[in-house]
Amino acid sequence: VLITGGASGIGLAIAGKFHQAGNQVILVGRSETALAAACKLLPGAQSCVADVSSGADRARLVSLYPQVTILVNNAGIQFNDAIAQASEADIERELNVNFLAPVLLAKAFIPGLSQHPAAAIINVSSGLALVPKEDAAIYCASKAALHSFSKTLRWQLEATPIRVFEVLPPLVETAMTAGRGKGKITPAQLADEFWEGFKNDRMEMLIGKAKLLFWINRLAPRLAEKILRPGV
Repeated sequence: VLITGGASGIGLAIAGKFHQAGNQVILVGRSETALAAACKLLPGAQSCVADVSSGADRARLVSLYPQVTILVNNAGIQFNDAIAQASEADIERELNVNFLAPVLLAKAFIPGLSQHPAAAIINVSSGLALVPKEDAAIYCASKAALHSFSKTLRWQLEATPIRVFEVLPPLVETAMTAGRGKGKITPAQLADEFWEGFKNDRMEMLIGKAKLLFWINRLAPRLAEKILRPGV
């Protein structure tokens, strides 16, 4: 099981579930120090320093780990600048990490995954793929794109051994969300709910309050938008 953004937060919590179930876990991240610390928590886990937005690093992951049967696209970043103030570099990096990297990693791993009798691609998107928030335009757009991609990739791979899962978390207590929002769940709580869904082949997993947001958006979309824009 190869997990991007696996050194901390959601990625590490999901890695823990696979590790407990006896899987060989490969943690991918940009910080060698963080990866080393994570591997101490999961004895026997492997790690690889890589930037998923780099084509060369993605190719290296595929070359190093041809035995992978489950790819977890979890790495993500969020900038909260208004578009008028955001730098082009930040916009491009956010789109590259959050959307292009999962798409291109999936494409690169599909030939190998398809050689196994059972395999999976797990994309971690966000409840904000359903209803965006005002101060994270690119993050929300990238997760909405990943949500759509996950669905269509699932259709395209229906006749193969590869199952495509999507995890749509609510606000989770991670380094990325530090100092923002209330009512967060922990990565461990998310991982518990994810694991139940994964074991029961729930291809689209709305986690925690993301379930409520989904139904509010279905029944009263203006209310859903107001929830994400409380000052308006």
